Amino acid sequence: MNFVAIDFETATFSRSSACAVGIVTVENGRVIDRYYSLIKPPKNFYYWQSVKVHGIQAKDTENAPVFTEVYPEILKRLAGQVVVAHNESFDRIVLKECMAAEGVTSLKVNTDEPWECTLKIYREKGFKPCRLSDCCDALGIELEHHQALSDAMACAELYLRR
Repeated sequence: MNFVAIDFETATFSRSSACAVGIVTVENGRVIDRYYSLIKPPKNFYYWQSVKVHGIQAKDTENAPVFTEVYPEILKRLAGQVVVAHNESFDRIVLKECMAAEGVTSLKVNTDEPWECTLKIYREKGFKPCRLSDCCDALGIELEHHQALSDAMACAELYLRR
C-alpha cells in the first residue's frame, strides 16, 4: 500500500493562510518519510481563534519559509501519489488556494478532484463522532492533535487500518 498523508494548519479562516504542513509517505504499508515545516502565512498574520487551536503564532513563523519555498518539498512528495487526508476537502483546498494565491501551478498534484478521506471512510464504518481525535481515541492511535505532522501520521495509520 503506497500513499501520502497530509495535514495543514492555517493562521486564519482563509484557506490560503497555511502556517504548517505535515506529510507522511507510506510505501508497502510502512512509513518511509516524514516531512514537517512551519510556513510563514501572508503578512505573518494570525487570528487568535486559530492560535488557540494549534498554538502556532506569529513569533513561531517570523523566520519560517513562505509557501513558495515549501511548495517544492510538497510537490516532491505528492506528485503522482495517492493523497490521503482527514477531511480531505479542507487540506486539498488549503493547498489549492495557497498555490493560487502565490501563482503556483502544477499538473502533477490534482487539487480539483477529491483525495482519499479518512473522515469519510470512518464515518461510513459508523464512527461517531468522527473527528480525527475521536477516531484515534477509539483505535488507540497516538495523536498530538493539531500538530500537522502528528495529524498526518494519525491519518496515515487510520488509512492503513481501514
